[in-house]
Amino acid sequence: MTQAAKKIHEGRNVKRFREMLGIKQDALAFELGEDWNQQKISLLEQKETIDTALLQQISGALKIPVEAIQNFDEEQAVNVIANTFGDNAYVGNPNSTFNINPLTEIKQLHEEKMALYKRMLKEKDEMIARLEQLIKAK
Repeated sequence: MTQAAKKIHEGRNVKRFREMLGIKQDALAFELGEDWNQQKISLLEQKETIDTALLQQISGALKIPVEAIQNFDEEQAVNVIANTFGDNAYVGNPNSTFNINPLTEIKQLHEEKMALYKRMLKEKDEMIARLEQLIKAK
């Protein structure tokens, strides 16, 4: 079935993106304004097509492009994922070696935060010393 023949369900796509972003219907309603509530969002998510102006407002609230809502096809996305990622899957140059160790990443992040914390403590101590000198000078 071609893209032209297959109709994209825009309301369902709004729901999918909203859920992927961890946004509740109430929160989206709040972002869309006073005229909106949870029930109205629920009804909107059941619509196959949504007015372009409203889609733009929704995409702004979700911080995603309008085209994402208009063109997202779950079946195609599943096929891409299924055909791209396997037990030994990679994305990029097949000659590349990817050595990603999450523990190393976490350790590096922790070390960076500790260095920042130590630098901030040192600056605080220096500031206190300067303030003490100013107080003694008066």
